[in-house]
Amino acid sequence: MHGAEVLRDIELLALFLRTGRVGRHVLEIAEDLLREWGSLRRLAGCSLEELSQVGGIGPAKAAELKAAFEMGRRMMCVEEQAPVLKEGIQIYNFMRPHLQALPYESLWVLLLDVRYRLVERKEISRGSLTQSIAHPREVFKWAIAKRSCFVVLVHNHPSGDPVPSKSDVRFTKRLAQAGDLLQLPLIDHVIIGTAAIGREPYYSFFEAGML
Repeated sequence: MHGAEVLRDIELLALFLRTGRVGRHVLEIAEDLLREWGSLRRLAGCSLEELSQVGGIGPAKAAELKAAFEMGRRMMCVEEQAPVLKEGIQIYNFMRPHLQALPYESLWVLLLDVRYRLVERKEISRGSLTQSIAHPREVFKWAIAKRSCFVVLVHNHPSGDPVPSKSDVRFTKRLAQAGDLLQLPLIDHVIIGTAAIGREPYYSFFEAGML
């Protein structure tokens, strides 16, 4: 009713233990654990064998407790920082290993947070944009669900020439208009190709002044 944050340490432990044993309530077993080890932090350092020695806790419950403590430990670790994908070259370098060598067109959506860091990425279409166009609702439904702030489109040209086709331009404008209505800006559409003399290996709609 009031949330897990109002529970005492004994009650939290009891939730993970779930059941007691004959003649011993689960809250009493939880109390035994804390009395024996003094705190949740010290309890988290116990081995499976040490936990299993407490009456009412067998190997299965001991393993579940260790897993719960491990999950808490990992949550306290510093997460690897997500890449910033604000500029065309950043987007190109990030997606090039996934797209440059493909023999077919693959369209991806990158979701960014307010600092332009990657929240999530997802392939939404395969095939030429003239044949396999992702509807705006598929893109923005996912973006809304993930509570992202900005949207980036990325796709490849197997020919190696990243210059957008007329269908690429129409599709991008359509997605940009939908993003404006939903207040989820499409900040760039990057087409990945290959480098050639006098030609960049990618095309950025934003850098070209088209977004």
